[in-house]
Amino acid sequence: MSATAARRRALLCLGAAVLPLRGRAQALQGPAGAVVLSIGGRIARTNQGDRAALDMAMLEALAQHSLSTRTPWFTESRKFTGPLLRDVLGLVGAQGSTLRIAALNDYRADMPAEDTRRYDVLLARMVNDKPVPVREKGPLLVIYPFDSEPTLRTPLFYSRSVWQVKSIDVL
Repeated sequence: MSATAARRRALLCLGAAVLPLRGRAQALQGPAGAVVLSIGGRIARTNQGDRAALDMAMLEALAQHSLSTRTPWFTESRKFTGPLLRDVLGLVGAQGSTLRIAALNDYRADMPAEDTRRYDVLLARMVNDKPVPVREKGPLLVIYPFDSEPTLRTPLFYSRSVWQVKSIDVL
């Protein structure tokens, strides 16, 4: 399948993603590709039991944003691209006040959900316009706009910027 066809399919899936079920829960269209992110906890839309499983095409179908910023993990400023974390949370109907973000190596950080409303926090899927392999901190990274918000350049916010993101639990 071409990249254009895959993107169209993902948009169609997202357009039809929310199907009413009995009660308050709603179903989210299932992923067509490999799952790169699992979201659970206080969410309204699921597709895998009580969790939402997202593939890269589902993340690509959301509005994409870019920011260039320095981080403690790269020697120079990098361009990060991906959906805003608040848009990803909106896709699954997140309703909590805390996000517990886990990495592939089981590092965990808690982030106030308010951060996603207050700042343009990215769930970056590309660095310098290229997909990010696991060995280079990918495939997903939580990135705050450190250079445009100097108050974010603290160990607290750096600790919330999880790389190799595999799951988010909404508490």
